[in-house]
Amino acid sequence: MTERYFFDTDCLSAFLWVRKECILAKLYAGKIILPSQVYGELQKEPHLLARVDALKTGGSLRVESMAAGSVEYEDYLKMTKKPENGVRVIGRGEAAGIAMARRRGGILASNNMRDISFYVNKYKIPHITAGDILCEAMDAGIISEAEGNTIWSNMIHRRRKLPTATFSDYRQKFRIQADS
Repeated sequence: MTERYFFDTDCLSAFLWVRKECILAKLYAGKIILPSQVYGELQKEPHLLARVDALKTGGSLRVESMAAGSVEYEDYLKMTKKPENGVRVIGRGEAAGIAMARRRGGILASNNMRDISFYVNKYKIPHITAGDILCEAMDAGIISEAEGNTIWSNMIHRRRKLPTATFSDYRQKFRIQADS
């Protein structure tokens, strides 16, 4: 089965802000699903939206909506309006990505672990982060570790919240754990 990747705004923006969306196109061409809520959030930044539209025109991604009244839309509403007791309301982009990945089958691409962890664990949704994507790009020979460190530094400079100071640190801390 061809995997589908449901991106939230933060994860996609991490690549858009540093002009490295080409990495996503090389790794996941035709497999990137952008919930319409995420596309809507990106309309606030016309230069980022132009890059998304270029990916769309090139066939690397498509924008998809949830039907009002559908089960996935009901999931979305619960996460954004009335979550379970003790669970915080999350953003529209994260909620749409979670609902779509859960109900349609696929991988959630999100950096916002604080918001998504409860749902990823509860529904056993596979997920990746910008760090995982950069590791995959390095493994595929698309970038070197040095290029990964430069991209990582640029993401941090653009106020993307990442879990380590460098890409090398991320690989050391998270990839070794994942391989164990």
